Amino acid sequence: MVRVYEATDVGKVRQVNEDCGAILDEMTYIVADGMGGHAAGEVASHTLVDVVRCSLQESVSRMDIEELRKAVQKGNRAILDKVREFPQYKGMGTTATVFHCMDGKGIWAHVGDSRIYLFREGILKQVTKDHSYVEELVARGTITEREARNHPRKNILTRAVGVEKYVEIDTGTLDVKSGDKVLLCTDGLTNMVPDEEIQDILQAEVENPVNLLIRKALAAGGTDNITAIVAVYDE
Repeated sequence: MVRVYEATDVGKVRQVNEDCGAILDEMTYIVADGMGGHAAGEVASHTLVDVVRCSLQESVSRMDIEELRKAVQKGNRAILDKVREFPQYKGMGTTATVFHCMDGKGIWAHVGDSRIYLFREGILKQVTKDHSYVEELVARGTITEREARNHPRKNILTRAVGVEKYVEIDTGTLDVKSGDKVLLCTDGLTNMVPDEEIQDILQAEVENPVNLLIRKALAAGGTDNITAIVAVYDE
């Protein structure tokens, strides 16, 4: 049995919500964080989610990592096609983080700096890796993870959907056990709320963990759009 919670908020600074999150079905979830001026980020994220939804509906009987990858690639092509049709959207793109779980076997596809976390037995673990300039600095040992949190170039992505003809997509698998919680979220949450506080919220037996996560991000400043999905896997 799974209980799934989802919510998004424009935050306290932005005028437009360029995030898009969706529960595609009880087993499949997606978050996307759009980028680009003149509402183009909103167009990119919604285009990606719509295309992934349609693609996965067509492949539901054969769902695997390759189907997730193909769905995100289709979204990439759809965004590029939209830019060709509407030149004012040039430069738009989006992150893409998709998760599917059936019978305890999770699979995921990921581009950008939105994230998947696994919460198990009181411990929160980041599953995906950010595709960002700052993450590369951390990997090289140039800066620490603590320094990365407030780095002035933190929001520069090294990969995004809808920017190039071909996008490299990270994929992986995840065993899901009874009692686990899986969190998908955009950086509007993780830039505002430290992992330790996210862990505490997921540890608590609150009625709706997503609403509390978003309230925490808003209380910390809400400088970006915030989107989160939490799947709770019960016995």
